[in-house]
Amino acid sequence: MRKPAQQLLASGPLVVGTVHSPGSLRLAATLKPGVVDVLEFRIDSLLDQLDAAERAMRSTRFPVLLTVRHPGEGGAGNLNKKQRKELYRRFLPLATFVDIELRSLPGFPDLVEEARQTGCVVVVSNHDFKKTPPIAQLIARQKRAFAAGADIFKVACATHTARDLARLLDFAQRPAKGAHSIMGMARFGKASRIALAEAGSCLNYGYLDAPNAPGQWEARELRRVIGK
Repeated sequence: MRKPAQQLLASGPLVVGTVHSPGSLRLAATLKPGVVDVLEFRIDSLLDQLDAAERAMRSTRFPVLLTVRHPGEGGAGNLNKKQRKELYRRFLPLATFVDIELRSLPGFPDLVEEARQTGCVVVVSNHDFKKTPPIAQLIARQKRAFAAGADIFKVACATHTARDLARLLDFAQRPAKGAHSIMGMARFGKASRIALAEAGSCLNYGYLDAPNAPGQWEARELRRVIGK
């Protein structure tokens, strides 16, 4: 039986296993309780496997995080707003968490409200594959996310230097209206995911069969390393 999201979030840093390929979809069906905490279904990467993804989401004992990523932030399939919204609505009843990008919020206010009505935890995300933004920009984006109804603000950005990682750690320690999910990618990506989990990042992403972002850990190993 799936635990309620708020109960999960209170238990410490959670490890999210990302389902984004036929191989990871098969692996997700074999996972035993305790090896990860949440499964993220990247529907934009599973467009040829939608029925199989739906069956997996219905049958899994893990809480489901639903993502239909924007093409401008790493999404597959070059989906437009209408297509993405239709996919969100198809799978939303099966989700415990839903991830919507900060840039998508102006076109998706109804979707945020629908997610809230179904009891989903709303994750508002922002991705930068080139750099770590300045602290002032991170704070401004966080404020916009929480003002729009986010329960969790997720930021993932390229960490090329130790200074980039230090900036994310600084950001993680600052007061916020809601919860954080913060991670680095690129050179300091793996180090960042350990350090930021310790600093309070509530959702920490890893792969099941192959990375879908630079600097990821294998999800089961990540869970072991952060001491879950």
